Amino acid sequence: MIRSVVRGTGAALPRRIMKNADFEGMVETSDEWIAQRTGIRQRHIAADDETTASLGEAAARAALADAGLTPDDIDLIVLATSTPNNTFPATAVEIQNRLGMHHGFAFDMQAVCSGFVYAVTTADLYIRGGLAKRVLVIGSETFSRILDWSDRSTCVLFGDGAGALVLEAGEGAGTIADRGVLAASLRSDGVHKDKLFVDGGPSTTGTVGHLRMEGREVFKHAVGMITDVIEATFSAAGISAADLDWFVPHQANKRIIDASAKKLGIAEQKVVVTVDLHGNTSAASVPLALSVAVADGRIKKGDLVLLEAMGGGFTWGAVLVRW
Repeated sequence: MIRSVVRGTGAALPRRIMKNADFEGMVETSDEWIAQRTGIRQRHIAADDETTASLGEAAARAALADAGLTPDDIDLIVLATSTPNNTFPATAVEIQNRLGMHHGFAFDMQAVCSGFVYAVTTADLYIRGGLAKRVLVIGSETFSRILDWSDRSTCVLFGDGAGALVLEAGEGAGTIADRGVLAASLRSDGVHKDKLFVDGGPSTTGTVGHLRMEGREVFKHAVGMITDVIEATFSAAGISAADLDWFVPHQANKRIIDASAKKLGIAEQKVVVTVDLHGNTSAASVPLALSVAVADGRIKKGDLVLLEAMGGGFTWGAVLVRW
Protein backbone atom coordinates (compact mmCIF):
# COMPACT_ATOMS: atom_id res chain seq x y z
CA MET A 1 0.00 0.00 0.00
CA ILE A 2 1.02 3.65 -0.41
CA ARG A 3 2.34 5.41 2.69
CA SER A 4 3.16 9.11 3.18
CA VAL A 5 6.77 9.07 4.35
CA VAL A 6 8.57 12.02 5.97
CA ARG A 7 11.54 13.08 3.84
CA GLY A 8 12.57 16.31 5.57
CA THR A 9 11.77 18.87 8.27
CA GLY A 10 12.43 22.58 8.63
CA ALA A 11 11.68 25.57 10.83
CA ALA A 12 11.86 29.36 10.87
CA LEU A 13 11.57 31.83 13.74
CA PRO A 14 11.40 35.63 13.81
CA ARG A 15 14.56 37.45 14.82
CA ARG A 16 13.13 39.10 17.94
CA ILE A 17 12.94 37.11 21.17
CA MET A 18 10.55 38.44 23.81
CA LYS A 19 11.22 37.22 27.37
CA ASN A 20 8.60 37.00 30.11
CA ALA A 21 10.23 39.90 31.92
CA ASP A 22 9.53 42.11 28.90
CA PHE A 23 5.82 42.03 29.76
CA GLU A 24 6.30 43.41 33.27
CA GLY A 25 6.08 47.02 32.10
CA MET A 26 3.13 46.34 29.78
CA VAL A 27 0.60 44.37 31.83
CA GLU A 28 0.27 43.23 35.44
CA THR A 29 2.33 40.04 35.35
CA SER A 30 5.77 38.63 36.08
CA ASP A 31 8.25 36.10 34.75
CA GLU A 32 7.44 33.82 37.71
CA TRP A 33 3.66 34.09 37.19
CA ILE A 34 3.88 33.21 33.47
CA ALA A 35 6.42 30.40 33.90
CA GLN A 36 4.56 28.71 36.79
CA ARG A 37 1.20 28.70 35.02
CA THR A 38 2.29 27.93 31.46
CA GLY A 39 5.89 26.75 31.33
CA ILE A 40 6.67 29.56 28.85
CA ARG A 41 9.95 31.45 29.26
CA GLN A 42 10.15 33.27 25.92
CA ARG A 43 8.58 33.57 22.49
CA HIS A 44 9.56 35.00 19.07
CA ILE A 45 7.68 38.06 17.75
CA ALA A 46 7.59 38.92 14.04
CA ALA A 47 8.91 42.27 12.81
CA ASP A 48 7.06 44.26 10.16
CA ASP A 49 9.06 42.56 7.39
CA GLU A 50 8.38 39.07 8.78
CA THR A 51 5.02 37.59 7.78
CA THR A 52 3.23 34.26 7.73
CA ALA A 53 4.32 33.90 4.09
CA SER A 54 7.99 34.79 4.64
CA LEU A 55 8.30 32.53 7.68
CA GLY A 56 6.47 29.73 5.85
CA GLU A 57 8.79 30.10 2.88
CA ALA A 58 11.88 29.90 5.08
CA ALA A 59 10.60 26.79 6.87
CA ALA A 60 9.69 25.21 3.52
CA ARG A 61 13.16 25.88 2.08
CA ALA A 62 14.75 24.34 5.18
CA ALA A 63 12.57 21.22 4.86
CA LEU A 64 13.36 20.90 1.15
CA ALA A 65 17.08 21.20 1.86
CA ASP A 66 16.81 18.55 4.58
CA ALA A 67 15.02 16.27 2.09
CA GLY A 68 17.55 16.95 -0.68
CA LEU A 69 14.75 18.20 -2.92
CA THR A 70 13.81 21.40 -4.79
CA PRO A 71 10.45 23.12 -5.33
CA ASP A 72 10.33 21.41 -8.73
CA ASP A 73 9.89 18.09 -6.90
CA ILE A 74 6.76 19.23 -5.02
CA ASP A 75 3.21 18.65 -6.30
CA LEU A 76 1.19 20.27 -3.52
CA ILE A 77 1.59 22.79 -0.70
CA VAL A 78 -0.81 22.62 2.26
CA LEU A 79 -0.41 25.57 4.62
CA ALA A 80 -2.00 25.45 8.07
CA THR A 81 -2.57 28.98 9.34
CA SER A 82 -5.09 31.20 11.10
CA THR A 83 -3.11 34.37 10.35
CA PRO A 84 -2.89 34.56 6.54
CA ASN A 85 -1.15 37.42 4.78
CA ASN A 86 -4.43 38.33 3.04
CA THR A 87 -8.07 37.37 3.35
CA PHE A 88 -7.49 35.93 -0.12
CA PRO A 89 -5.76 34.52 -2.03
CA ALA A 90 -4.50 31.66 0.12
CA THR A 91 -1.10 32.40 1.63
CA ALA A 92 -0.05 28.97 0.35
CA VAL A 93 -0.07 30.31 -3.22
CA GLU A 94 2.10 33.24 -2.12
CA ILE A 95 4.58 30.76 -0.65
CA GLN A 96 4.33 28.74 -3.86
CA ASN A 97 5.29 31.84 -5.84
CA ARG A 98 8.08 32.77 -3.42
CA LEU A 99 9.55 29.30 -3.95
CA GLY A 100 9.45 29.79 -7.73
CA MET A 101 7.00 26.91 -8.05
CA HIS A 102 4.64 27.44 -11.01
CA HIS A 103 3.15 23.97 -11.25
CA GLY A 104 1.00 21.83 -8.96
CA PHE A 105 -1.45 23.37 -6.51
CA ALA A 106 -1.56 24.98 -3.08
CA PHE A 107 -4.18 25.86 -0.48
CA ASP A 108 -4.58 27.00 3.13
CA MET A 109 -6.15 24.94 5.91
CA GLN A 110 -7.77 26.65 8.90
CA ALA A 111 -8.20 24.59 12.06
CA VAL A 112 -6.34 26.97 14.39
CA CYS A 113 -3.86 25.12 16.64
CA SER A 114 -4.93 21.74 15.21
CA GLY A 115 -4.18 22.99 11.70
CA PHE A 116 -0.90 21.14 11.20
CA VAL A 117 -2.35 17.81 12.34
CA TYR A 118 -5.31 18.35 10.00
CA ALA A 119 -2.91 19.33 7.19
CA VAL A 120 -0.70 16.24 7.58
CA THR A 121 -3.80 14.04 7.50
CA THR A 122 -5.10 15.86 4.42
CA ALA A 123 -1.76 15.59 2.62
CA ASP A 124 -1.71 11.87 3.40
CA LEU A 125 -5.08 11.45 1.70
CA TYR A 126 -3.89 13.30 -1.43
CA ILE A 127 -0.79 11.09 -1.58
CA ARG A 128 -2.65 7.84 -1.01
CA GLY A 129 -5.30 8.95 -3.50
CA GLY A 130 -2.64 9.41 -6.19
CA LEU A 131 -3.16 13.17 -6.68
CA ALA A 132 0.28 14.09 -5.35
CA LYS A 133 3.60 12.31 -4.94
CA ARG A 134 5.37 14.89 -2.76
CA VAL A 135 3.69 17.44 -0.48
CA LEU A 136 5.05 20.37 1.49
CA VAL A 137 3.04 20.60 4.72
CA ILE A 138 3.62 23.90 6.49
CA GLY A 139 2.37 25.44 9.73
CA SER A 140 3.05 29.19 9.85
CA GLU A 141 1.59 31.81 12.16
CA THR A 142 1.99 35.44 13.21
CA PHE A 143 -0.37 35.45 16.18
CA SER A 144 1.27 38.61 17.51
CA ARG A 145 -0.81 40.46 14.88
CA ILE A 146 -4.12 39.43 16.49
CA LEU A 147 -3.26 39.77 20.18
CA ASP A 148 -4.72 42.36 22.52
CA TRP A 149 -1.48 43.49 24.15
CA SER A 150 -3.39 44.90 27.14
CA ASP A 151 -4.94 41.48 27.97
CA ARG A 152 -2.48 39.65 30.22
CA SER A 153 -4.49 36.42 30.05
CA THR A 154 -3.69 36.00 26.34
CA CYS A 155 -0.82 38.23 25.20
CA VAL A 156 1.79 36.33 27.26
CA LEU A 157 0.85 32.96 25.77
CA PHE A 158 1.46 33.26 22.04
CA GLY A 159 4.39 33.62 19.67
CA ASP A 160 5.21 33.55 15.97
CA GLY A 161 7.02 31.00 13.83
CA ALA A 162 6.80 28.32 11.15
CA GLY A 163 7.61 24.65 10.67
CA ALA A 164 7.38 22.33 7.68
CA LEU A 165 7.52 18.70 6.58
CA VAL A 166 8.05 17.12 3.18
CA LEU A 167 5.88 14.02 2.74
CA GLU A 168 6.59 11.61 -0.11
CA ALA A 169 4.72 8.57 -1.44
CA GLY A 170 6.39 5.31 -0.47
CA GLU A 171 5.46 1.64 -0.49
CA GLY A 172 4.44 -0.15 2.67
CA ALA A 173 3.28 -3.62 3.61
CA GLY A 174 0.23 -2.27 5.43
CA THR A 175 1.62 -3.02 8.91
CA ILE A 176 2.61 -0.94 11.91
CA ALA A 177 6.25 -1.45 10.87
CA ASP A 178 5.76 0.69 7.73
CA ARG A 179 7.40 4.11 7.57
CA GLY A 180 5.01 7.02 7.10
CA VAL A 181 1.59 8.12 8.33
CA LEU A 182 -0.06 5.11 9.96
CA ALA A 183 -3.28 6.34 11.60
CA ALA A 184 -5.13 9.50 12.55
CA SER A 185 -8.21 10.78 14.35
CA LEU A 186 -9.74 14.24 13.85
CA ARG A 187 -12.59 15.92 15.71
CA SER A 188 -14.36 19.25 16.08
CA ASP A 189 -17.32 20.64 17.98
CA GLY A 190 -18.55 24.16 17.25
CA VAL A 191 -20.51 24.39 20.50
CA HIS A 192 -17.23 25.55 22.06
CA LYS A 193 -16.63 28.41 19.62
CA ASP A 194 -16.97 31.21 22.17
CA LYS A 195 -14.32 29.71 24.46
CA LEU A 196 -11.46 30.52 22.06
CA PHE A 197 -12.01 32.80 19.08
CA VAL A 198 -11.09 36.05 17.32
CA ASP A 199 -13.70 38.80 17.68
CA GLY A 200 -13.50 39.99 14.06
CA GLY A 201 -13.70 38.90 10.45
CA PRO A 202 -14.59 40.07 6.93
CA SER A 203 -18.20 38.86 7.09
CA THR A 204 -19.01 40.13 10.59
CA THR A 205 -17.06 43.20 11.68
CA GLY A 206 -14.98 43.92 8.60
CA THR A 207 -11.91 43.96 10.87
CA VAL A 208 -9.17 41.53 11.78
CA GLY A 209 -10.15 41.47 15.46
CA HIS A 210 -8.33 40.18 18.52
CA LEU A 211 -7.93 36.77 20.10
CA ARG A 212 -10.27 36.09 23.03
CA MET A 213 -10.07 33.08 25.32
CA GLU A 214 -11.76 31.61 28.39
CA GLY A 215 -8.60 30.01 29.71
CA ARG A 216 -10.16 27.90 32.46
CA GLU A 217 -12.75 26.49 30.06
CA VAL A 218 -10.11 25.58 27.49
CA PHE A 219 -7.99 23.87 30.15
CA LYS A 220 -11.04 22.02 31.51
CA HIS A 221 -11.81 20.44 28.13
CA ALA A 222 -8.29 20.02 26.76
CA VAL A 223 -7.01 16.89 28.50
CA GLY A 224 -10.17 14.85 27.92
CA MET A 225 -10.43 15.81 24.26
CA ILE A 226 -6.75 15.16 23.61
CA THR A 227 -6.84 11.70 25.19
CA ASP A 228 -10.02 10.87 23.25
CA VAL A 229 -8.41 11.26 19.81
CA ILE A 230 -5.13 9.71 20.90
CA GLU A 231 -6.85 6.59 22.20
CA ALA A 232 -8.82 6.39 18.93
CA THR A 233 -5.54 6.63 16.99
CA PHE A 234 -3.94 3.95 19.16
CA SER A 235 -6.95 1.70 18.54
CA ALA A 236 -6.81 2.24 14.77
CA ALA A 237 -3.11 1.35 14.71
CA GLY A 238 -3.38 -1.51 17.19
CA ILE A 239 -0.81 -0.08 19.60
CA SER A 240 -0.57 1.31 23.14
CA ALA A 241 1.30 4.21 24.71
CA ALA A 242 4.12 1.83 25.59
CA ASP A 243 4.87 1.34 21.87
CA LEU A 244 5.59 5.04 21.27
CA ASP A 245 9.10 6.38 20.94
CA TRP A 246 8.06 10.05 21.01
CA PHE A 247 5.00 12.15 21.82
CA VAL A 248 4.99 15.59 20.14
CA PRO A 249 2.00 17.52 21.50
CA HIS A 250 0.74 20.99 20.71
CA GLN A 251 2.82 23.42 22.75
CA ALA A 252 0.18 25.53 24.47
CA ASN A 253 0.68 24.96 28.17
CA LYS A 254 3.13 22.73 30.05
CA ARG A 255 0.45 21.72 32.56
CA ILE A 256 -1.84 20.46 29.77
CA ILE A 257 1.06 18.56 28.18
CA ASP A 258 2.01 16.93 31.51
CA ALA A 259 -1.57 16.05 32.44
CA SER A 260 -2.28 14.52 29.01
CA ALA A 261 0.89 12.41 29.03
CA LYS A 262 0.17 11.21 32.57
CA LYS A 263 -3.43 10.25 31.76
CA LEU A 264 -2.30 8.33 28.68
CA GLY A 265 0.58 6.61 30.45
CA ILE A 266 3.23 8.17 28.22
CA ALA A 267 6.59 8.37 29.99
CA GLU A 268 7.87 11.89 30.64
CA GLN A 269 11.16 11.19 28.85
CA LYS A 270 9.23 10.46 25.64
CA VAL A 271 7.51 13.87 25.54
CA VAL A 272 8.96 16.65 23.35
CA VAL A 273 8.49 20.02 25.04
CA THR A 274 9.40 23.35 23.42
CA VAL A 275 6.70 25.60 24.88
CA ASP A 276 9.36 27.23 27.07
CA LEU A 277 11.21 28.42 23.95
CA HIS A 278 8.37 29.30 21.55
CA GLY A 279 5.17 29.82 23.53
CA ASN A 280 1.98 28.83 21.72
CA THR A 281 2.58 29.25 17.98
CA SER A 282 -0.76 27.68 17.00
CA ALA A 283 -0.44 25.67 13.76
CA ALA A 284 3.36 26.13 13.79
CA SER A 285 3.64 24.56 17.25
CA VAL A 286 3.88 20.86 16.35
CA PRO A 287 6.23 21.21 13.34
CA LEU A 288 8.50 23.56 15.33
CA ALA A 289 8.71 20.99 18.14
CA LEU A 290 9.33 18.24 15.58
CA SER A 291 12.15 20.18 13.94
CA VAL A 292 13.87 20.70 17.30
CA ALA A 293 13.65 17.02 18.23
CA VAL A 294 14.87 15.90 14.78
CA ALA A 295 17.72 18.41 14.74
CA ASP A 296 19.02 17.41 18.19
CA GLY A 297 18.92 13.72 17.27
CA ARG A 298 16.07 12.56 19.51
CA ILE A 299 13.71 11.57 16.69
CA LYS A 300 15.42 9.07 14.39
CA LYS A 301 14.46 7.03 11.35
CA GLY A 302 12.15 4.20 12.35
CA ASP A 303 10.85 5.88 15.52
CA LEU A 304 7.12 5.77 16.22
CA VAL A 305 5.97 9.37 16.73
CA LEU A 306 2.57 10.65 17.88
CA LEU A 307 1.50 14.20 16.98
CA GLU A 308 -1.43 15.86 18.76
CA ALA A 309 -3.11 19.25 18.89
CA MET A 310 -6.23 21.09 20.04
CA GLY A 311 -7.41 24.51 18.88
CA GLY A 312 -10.23 27.02 18.75
CA GLY A 313 -13.57 25.81 17.52
CA PHE A 314 -12.88 23.46 19.23
CA THR A 315 -10.85 21.33 16.85
CA TRP A 316 -8.60 18.52 17.97
CA GLY A 317 -6.73 15.61 16.44
CA ALA A 318 -3.86 13.13 16.52
CA VAL A 319 -1.74 11.46 13.87
CA LEU A 320 0.70 8.56 14.23
CA VAL A 321 3.84 8.52 12.07
CA ARG A 322 6.65 6.01 11.70
CA TRP A 323 9.65 8.26 11.06
